[in-house]
Amino acid sequence: MVSSEIHPALNRTADGDRHAAPTPRTGKVVLSVEGLRTEFQTSDGVAVAVDGVSLEARQGETLAIVGESGSGKSVTALSIMRLIPSPPGRVVAGEIRYGDLDLSAISEREIERIRGNKISMIFQEPMTSLNPVLTIGRQMTEAIETHMDLARHDARTRAIEMLHRVNIPEPGKRMRQFPHQLSGGMLQRVMIAMALSCDPDVLIADEPTTALDVTIQSQILDLMRELQRDFDAAIVLITHDMGVVAEMADRVIVMYAGRKVEEAPAAEIFAHPRHPYTRGLLRALPVLGRPSSGDTARLEEIPGIVPALTDLPVGCRFAPRCAFATDTCRAEYPPLEEKARGHLAACWHAEQIAEM
Repeated sequence: MVSSEIHPALNRTADGDRHAAPTPRTGKVVLSVEGLRTEFQTSDGVAVAVDGVSLEARQGETLAIVGESGSGKSVTALSIMRLIPSPPGRVVAGEIRYGDLDLSAISEREIERIRGNKISMIFQEPMTSLNPVLTIGRQMTEAIETHMDLARHDARTRAIEMLHRVNIPEPGKRMRQFPHQLSGGMLQRVMIAMALSCDPDVLIADEPTTALDVTIQSQILDLMRELQRDFDAAIVLITHDMGVVAEMADRVIVMYAGRKVEEAPAAEIFAHPRHPYTRGLLRALPVLGRPSSGDTARLEEIPGIVPALTDLPVGCRFAPRCAFATDTCRAEYPPLEEKARGHLAACWHAEQIAEM
């Protein structure tokens, strides 16, 4: 068992400490995905990057999607936004719904009215996501003018207001600057301001703190929580950092080799992981205050690597790396089933793992 003693971020304090685990939300479903499958044509064959993934994001909650590089997290997000480059990629199956609207069935013109407006995305690398030859102000006002039908002067006022909301000093001056003139932390704040400038219902944040130092990362996470409270948006947080998950998430989806292998409320995932991959991710997480001697001091690595998506193993895809694997695991893929209330796992040994 991985308890809240090992992961203190799961403990809520009476004074609302920012490291407390979020309270689960029960808002309406604003984004749902059912049976999503995304493929890429490669020189080695067809790579199934996302294989039958389903999820729901609710108003006011943070849904974290975690897993190693190559697990399908970012491709899931890009598929939702309909930003998969074609060729070589394409969404071959599944339904993506924003409210009652099926995003997978509407035209490109229609999706452009949704993208950046009702559903926004913060990308991993702000320096490569922003246009280096356009000022911050021009890039911010373009989306505001398009989606909010505002005149240029009003769009500029809105952009300055949003830069102020994300704690950027001298926002009027920053509007005239180019991306290379701002630090990484400032650029990430600009990306957040751009993503929230049209009051979206869904914010997809793809590794929003990966390239930032620890202090700036903490500030960005605090900012995202504050803005979520203000806008009541659903956040889909894509990360490989379980520490960020503990601090931010209401619910967690764990992906491996393109498939969802576990889903549960965040506190339940940390206290009672039911998939060996999730357990491995947690046991590899360094935590301040862990004893400096004894067995609990040593971090455990997950042996091996994520398999090539063009050459997936038969049976459970995690079996070649799993200490619990049996002949059944190597022969049959386990169904994704509810093992406890609100806790889904795809593992033949889920009960055994939950009791460890």
